[in-house]
Amino acid sequence: MKDVVILTGAGQIGMAIARRTGYGKKILIGDKNPEHAQAIAKTMSDAGFDVEAIEMDLSSRDSILNIIAKAKEFGDITALINAAGVSPSQAPVEAILNVDLYGTAVLLEEVGKVIKEGGVGVTISSQSGHRMPALSAEVDAQLATTPTEELLNLEVLKPENIKDTLHAYQMAKRCNEKRVMAEAVKWGKKGARINSISPGIVVTPLAVDEFNGPRGDFYKNMFAKCPAGRPGTADEIANVAELLMSDKAAFITGADFLIDGGATASYFYGPLKPEE
Repeated sequence: MKDVVILTGAGQIGMAIARRTGYGKKILIGDKNPEHAQAIAKTMSDAGFDVEAIEMDLSSRDSILNIIAKAKEFGDITALINAAGVSPSQAPVEAILNVDLYGTAVLLEEVGKVIKEGGVGVTISSQSGHRMPALSAEVDAQLATTPTEELLNLEVLKPENIKDTLHAYQMAKRCNEKRVMAEAVKWGKKGARINSISPGIVVTPLAVDEFNGPRGDFYKNMFAKCPAGRPGTADEIANVAELLMSDKAAFITGADFLIDGGATASYFYGPLKPEE
């Protein structure tokens, strides 16, 4: 039996984190697209990691419970890396709320029930959650603590109150941050920790598609006018995840880390500030 890492989302960021933290452990990769999961599993297996791929739909509690049950066959679940999700240009409002908001909340809840003492989790959120104006304390509390099966019934998440896919995505990512705080309290009772990372623009195959797509100029302008002057890399996100998942971060839980090259700072106080 081995310590088991659950990685949801077979992409570059998830793989970069798993490569930093998963050696000597069993890594179970779940993705809605089995071919993506198998491709990442092969890349990692060829590099010496013990990896298995499984089809998983983050918007389904049954699917989440299935990957957890599969993971437990190999040993104790000691780590969660959640890098699954859909973007505003990939999916309609309903899918974004079902996957990025509801699905992430369910995953953190269910893994929190079985995580081994001393275990740790990182979930990938987004800079988008930091761009939206502040919500009321009441709404923040609702996003943090509403039972998962009732989340999508909240007034603030009803279709008529969601302007477009970007707004849905921002709400989902704000919910991720609040949910991580609330779950950190529960995970803490088991001696486990959970944090989130909010990346800015990171170069991945998906991002390259975006750069060449209809919103490409918007994204290029964003990283050109941020203090870093460039997009990030998956390994730069993994640098922080590696710290958060190590003993050096033993005092860090329930926190969110914005890693965006200063784009959000520029959005509020620099050349990316929207015109009034």
